[in-house]
Amino acid sequence: MKIAILGAGAWGTALAINLSSRHQITLWTKDPAHLSELISHRVNQSYLPGFPLPASLQFTSTLQYAIDSVDLILVVVPIAGFRETLRGVVKTGIKVPMIWGCKGFEPRIAKLPHQIVQEEYIDILPCGVLSGPSFALEVAQSLPTALTLASRDDEFSRKIATQLHNNRLRIYTSQDIIGVETGGAIKNVITIAAGISDGLGFGHNARAALITRGLVEIARLGLKLGGCMETFMGLTGMGDLILTCTSDLSRNRQVGLMLAEGRCLPDILRNLGHVAEGVHTAKEAQRLATELNIEMPITQAVCSILYENVPAKIAVEALLNREPKTEFIN
Repeated sequence: MKIAILGAGAWGTALAINLSSRHQITLWTKDPAHLSELISHRVNQSYLPGFPLPASLQFTSTLQYAIDSVDLILVVVPIAGFRETLRGVVKTGIKVPMIWGCKGFEPRIAKLPHQIVQEEYIDILPCGVLSGPSFALEVAQSLPTALTLASRDDEFSRKIATQLHNNRLRIYTSQDIIGVETGGAIKNVITIAAGISDGLGFGHNARAALITRGLVEIARLGLKLGGCMETFMGLTGMGDLILTCTSDLSRNRQVGLMLAEGRCLPDILRNLGHVAEGVHTAKEAQRLATELNIEMPITQAVCSILYENVPAKIAVEALLNREPKTEFIN
């Protein structure tokens, strides 16, 4: 297949490296300076250093060139730039099937990626979301990884999954776009909380509690939005949540660890150098929880730390000392 990967961050680059052995890949970055770096060094020093880029991999900062004559577009830009990227694709007049790997809610609007697609790319079908427990570093290393491709078009998802699937990158299919996207979004918020808890030295028991109750929050919101319970027990729910909450490769976990040290959010984000989607997702998730009358105490605690200057220790201790309740989803 000829595939255009839009977004040359760590995840886009890792997918480009992984898929280049079997497909003709063009990697697009909107930054001409970044393009020069990729071409001259054949390494993405800014986002995924240490991995030589395959000789067959092509690069461009021209969207028209990137998607011309391709069989599939894979969008992996941060959620904040997703709508702008879609509008750029539409302006080219080129109509190509699309999948996206963006995670989170659109800032200030709280829309999931598929809702943005419906507004900006509605006449282009088929389409779907690719998500699951995956660190870019390990995908670039071709270590075993399993992902879910969710689409309402079964034939399309099966076809693309077969094309992308191999013994190191397993692709499962689903119809539950909402559930897959919700899991991918909220797990980043819970991961910040887990990082804070670990940074404060609260131990493994507290982390297990946060992961478990965090999954409840994912399911509460996801079910209300129209997702399926089975999805939250799978790769894009439980799987992705466990991965990010327990590994220091997670940028959102790093945010939590640094918040536990008492560092201010602007400094944390500057030092991080990459996008931590959970920071912005927390605010939008809390807004949705309020609108839909859903209890999401972990998300609320993370928001209080990020945006209300509540000390991390006080917020987490208050969370862990809440009144006992029956353990159930609703």
